[in-house]
Order: sequence, then structure tokens, then C-alpha cells
Amino acid sequence: MNRFEQAVYDCMKPTAKLLEKTTNPLHRAILLNFWRHVHLEGAGDYEKIVAPDMMVDHPVYRVTWGANPAVIEGKEGVLAFYKSVGEAVLWHSDDRLSVEDWGVCDEITFHQLAVGADLKLIGYQVDRADRLYHIYSRQAFIWPYDERARLVGEHLYEDKTSLRIEEVDRSEAITPARVRAIHREQLAKLQAERGPNFWLLGKT
Repeated sequence: MNRFEQAVYDCMKPTAKLLEKTTNPLHRAILLNFWRHVHLEGAGDYEKIVAPDMMVDHPVYRVTWGANPAVIEGKEGVLAFYKSVGEAVLWHSDDRLSVEDWGVCDEITFHQLAVGADLKLIGYQVDRADRLYHIYSRQAFIWPYDERARLVGEHLYEDKTSLRIEEVDRSEAITPARVRAIHREQLAKLQAERGPNFWLLGKT
């Protein structure tokens, strides 16, 4: 298992650790929604993310990646946003995670493995369109939730002063298909441990 594959496996450990010491039912439901959301997103199961038991009717996303900040509104817009990510490999690490009645705040290092052509499309400056790059930066993920522990939106703020880009040999890379498989494996494990509808308020 290479370093990137291990990092994908480990990305939700801080959430599990915080959940262990969280007793407030609303906060637990928010964390479990967040946990499930990350695995669904990684697995490519976007329709389940925008289901009425996971997300409010009119979500608003604010995204400041690359050179083109965007505001995305509504479930159709959210689905289009997820599908636009394409074949990039995404994960996060080094969480500073907290939960409150209003939602989740997580300062993280956000990572991408992507070819230069895809990175150029979102405004990152790389030397070669055909090379593979590991790009990472510190980001603040602020996710508001409603009183039913459903996602209201995502506010993603990148600290551009922390941006780092390194070229990666393709022999070391993890494929998008492998990332999807890891997230499906982790989601199945989570559901086996916690039962059906584990993310719903009142089921936690």
C-alpha cells in the first residue's frame, strides 16, 4: 500500500475520534452525516448525498479553489459540481475538527492527485499538461447543518499562501477507481458497525 492509498484509508480517523467523545445527539448526527457524506462523495454516489435525509432542499456551496471562486446553489448545481471534478483523486489530512449546533468546521490539508490539464482548467499553474501532480494546501471547510442534522451547504476557503505542487511518478499514483473502492469499503464497514440509517437524528 503506497502513501496515497494509506492517506485515503486514514482520512476519517479524526471524525471517528471526535465522535467517540461527543454525547450531544444533534452533534453526533451531524458528524455521522459528515462521515457518510465524505465516503459517498469518494465513492461517486452523489445522488445519495443530495437525498432529503442528507441535505436540505436548497443547498448553497461557496468554493474558492484555484483562480475561479464560485457560488453553487440547488441540488442540480451541487450534482454538476461533484461530477465536474472528473478523475481527480481527492483526500484530506491534518484535521482540526469541531462540531456545534450550527454544523462542522474543519481546518484541513486538502490534497488532489490530477493531471496537469485538469489542474489548469481550475486555474492552478503547472508546467506540463500531461504530467501527474500532487497539489495540496490548507483549507477551511465550514459545513452548516439544519436542526435535523442535514447539510445546508459547504463553504470551502483555500489558504493560497500554503499551496504546494509536486510532480508524482505515475507508478506511485493511486487510481480514481481504487479510491472509489476504498470509500465503498469504508462505508460498508461504517454501516455494518452502526446499522441502517445511522446518520439520522434519533438513530445515533
